[in-house]
Amino acid sequence: MQNPESITRLLQGLRDGRSAAMEGLIQAVYEELRRTARRELARRRTGDTLDTSALVHEAYLKLAGSDHASWNDRAHFFAVAATAMRQIIVDDARRRKAAKHGGALQRITLDERRLMPEEHAEELVALDEALDRLAELNARLSQVVDCRFFAGLTVPETAEVMGCSARTVDRDWKKAKAWLYRELSGG
Repeated sequence: MQNPESITRLLQGLRDGRSAAMEGLIQAVYEELRRTARRELARRRTGDTLDTSALVHEAYLKLAGSDHASWNDRAHFFAVAATAMRQIIVDDARRRKAAKHGGALQRITLDERRLMPEEHAEELVALDEALDRLAELNARLSQVVDCRFFAGLTVPETAEVMGCSARTVDRDWKKAKAWLYRELSGG
């Protein structure tokens, strides 16, 4: 992983309005974002899927269009990146779900391939809606799910991104999974 202090300095440069800071930031985090995307896509790989580079590029477009001044440090940046990857995956599922139910228009991802098989689109949209409800109850549990499930981070990586212990992440991960299971199974 990249030196947290150097990324934090680049983020401070963005807040200060230095235009070269964004290019430096992308160079500093690009490979780490690719590793995260590769892990996430490998976990879901069935059928035709979006490739690693396209997922990272779509996440970059989301990040580049966001408020850079709100990124406090490296951990916060990667938490936002994990959320961006979640949104890309869920948006793709929503588009496929709408198309399945008669939606005539369909947006196309950068490389026109799908993130996951169509049969899982409804499940993913239901998961996203449940995560929104969980975030209202406990934002940290929802963020752990974003990092672990959608960004594919390990427990130690999630702990680093969130600025807490691996034990806390492990405990929160178990709580979040149990809550989501009950919520999604109607139990």
